[in-house]
Amino acid sequence: MASESSELVTASASAGSAWRRQLTGALFGARRGQDPAAPRAARGTHTVLRALLRNPSAPAGLALLTAFVVLAIGAPHFFPGDPLDMVAAPFEWPGTDPLYRLGTDSLGRDVAAGIAHGTRVSLLIGASAAAIGLLIGTLVGALGGFFGGVLDDLLVRVTELFQTVPSFLLVIVIVAIGNPGVKVIALAIGIASWPTVARIVRAEFRTLRHADFVLAARSQGFSSARIIFGEILPNALPPVIVTASVMVASAILIESSLSFLGMGDPNVVSWGGMIGAGRDSLRTAWYLTALPGAAIVLAVLALNLLGDGLNDALNPRLRNRA
Repeated sequence: MASESSELVTASASAGSAWRRQLTGALFGARRGQDPAAPRAARGTHTVLRALLRNPSAPAGLALLTAFVVLAIGAPHFFPGDPLDMVAAPFEWPGTDPLYRLGTDSLGRDVAAGIAHGTRVSLLIGASAAAIGLLIGTLVGALGGFFGGVLDDLLVRVTELFQTVPSFLLVIVIVAIGNPGVKVIALAIGIASWPTVARIVRAEFRTLRHADFVLAARSQGFSSARIIFGEILPNALPPVIVTASVMVASAILIESSLSFLGMGDPNVVSWGGMIGAGRDSLRTAWYLTALPGAAIVLAVLALNLLGDGLNDALNPRLRNRA
């Protein structure tokens, strides 16, 4: 009887480890020759990669996002100097001057330099805000879903309280109270965006906390922290990863809206700020709003396409149906 119980514990723990290996392999690539289950992990990785590449949305979104990342990293090299400097005559149309291929704005600033440097700001705020929202939402959802009871009820009420306040209004209030800088904007967007992640993680934890590999970890004397972060959380990551791409896109839109309203960081160039500055010249120089607007559309489209592809690849039901 004791041997059968020991075998059950070992098998359940192995099942939990296999899930973690499959997820790690899907995200970072499996390394062969490290454990006996490596071939199974490699097959799981190949399955996810095939599903990811089979959907045209994922490669298209990844290509667009890579282009924006390269532009953001290379902006100081492609367009050295301060993008807020006045470098030419105002209202030069795109293609008029070969030095300023996308033209200049009402103050004679290079539009191409503004879009390139604005890419750095948008991606930085989007990634930082998503990271803050993921951190808060994952902790709240994991604690509530794992322990349940009074703690779960309290965290659910706090989550509902944040959801009753419109996210954009909450961001405006936080930014208005603090200094409208890049760090404050990213923090405000992250604080306003965590409830969605908390609900997803809580639902996953409530489903997985009674799984066999969790019971096996309990029987081996694992601490609650080790079970939460080492056993359950890796199995709950796929929907969180898909949600992260949407959160980055939403953060870019919110930051652009703040800059359009004049609540962005005045010391940096942003796409929303460029649109806001060009709205007075919309009839005579429509390119001042169309070009940064197109950059916002393409960046959000890239993240949404990548999110759709990740959802199809990491969702076993959709992957098997495909």
